Amino acid sequence: MNRLPAPGKIASIVFGAAAMIGAAALPQTAEARAFVHYHSDLAPGTILVSEHERRLYLIVDPDDAIEYKVAVPRAGKEWSGVVNVSAKYVAPDWTPPEDVKHDHPELPEVIPGGAPNNPMGARAMTLSEGQVAIHGTTQKMRASIGSAASYGCIRMLNEDIVDLYDRVPVGATVVMTP
Repeated sequence: MNRLPAPGKIASIVFGAAAMIGAAALPQTAEARAFVHYHSDLAPGTILVSEHERRLYLIVDPDDAIEYKVAVPRAGKEWSGVVNVSAKYVAPDWTPPEDVKHDHPELPEVIPGGAPNNPMGARAMTLSEGQVAIHGTTQKMRASIGSAASYGCIRMLNEDIVDLYDRVPVGATVVMTP
């Protein structure tokens, strides 16, 4: 996979992609995201999560995507299939699901949005199946990006979830592959 197209192509593709999926222009530099050549038959605006690559791709057109490094579900928490973004939240509160609470009984019932220990981070997009979301992270958990570490969610750097959040609507298709 090529990491970046030629500079002239970046501008034309990014502005074209922004028009297609209602997004602001992609920044020229980003810590964990990149504009990549990625052939896909998925519709523009579809989110593809590759568990084995530990990457999330926002499909821009049949040959291009925005690639984000993510943390994926840990062993025993993996899932695959097609779901949709069911809701979007800015600095959401977090209520630990039962399996997380079981493993970490010291957690409070709710961690308020914006709290430094809130694992949802700056933004969250809940998915139509189960208690799973694509969300940001805490400062302490940033190092987990690129690993298999979550209880089923897709974890992103806060700057990347803000970027993705601004690009996709509620209802967007999310495809999770092993």
